[in-house]
Amino acid sequence: MFGLGKKRSKFGKFLDRNSIKQTEISEMSGVNMNSISRVANSNENCPSMKNASKIIKTLKKHGYDVSYDDFWDM
Repeated sequence: MFGLGKKRSKFGKFLDRNSIKQTEISEMSGVNMNSISRVANSNENCPSMKNASKIIKTLKKHGYDVSYDDFWDM
């Protein structure tokens, strides 16, 4: 969003580009805010498959054409 100097993962950059707040995605998907923050700030952290599927399902429900591979390596 404003580039406050912290590094962002592919997922975090996607949220920034689409003006999606981490709190919003957390509430909509049911994934803990700490998990969302962790995967949005570091490419080295991957969510569990359960949380990843919740995140992807929520983004698809809101009109984004995304998949697991867009953000995280298997």
